[in-house]
Amino acid sequence: MDGIAEIVELSLLYDFYGELLKEHNKKIFEAYVLNDYSLSEIAAEEGITRQGVHDIVKRCTRQLREYEEQLHLIQKFNRTKEKVTEIRSLLKELSGEPNVVTRAEQLADEILQEL
Repeated sequence: MDGIAEIVELSLLYDFYGELLKEHNKKIFEAYVLNDYSLSEIAAEEGITRQGVHDIVKRCTRQLREYEEQLHLIQKFNRTKEKVTEIRSLLKELSGEPNVVTRAEQLADEILQEL
């Protein structure tokens, strides 16, 4: 996996499961993944070694991936988005009942906003 794809994956995992991390680990993971700080910058700020920061980031990454393997929330989120998109496409093909189509589109929009 290339660097950008991994950052996107880790950001998504963090969005769903970040609150399950210990506060200290969460702070370091955020700094490294979301704020693009270097290991050295974080180490200096936190008063630990670069290796310590690296270990925490790797541990958090493993934990977040394990949460997804067990709970599948991101997988469910993506499936829901795909289904809503398909609903919207099907609604565009309908022309007979404009009120029904409008209400169905509103519901689809609400579902997407809640995700």
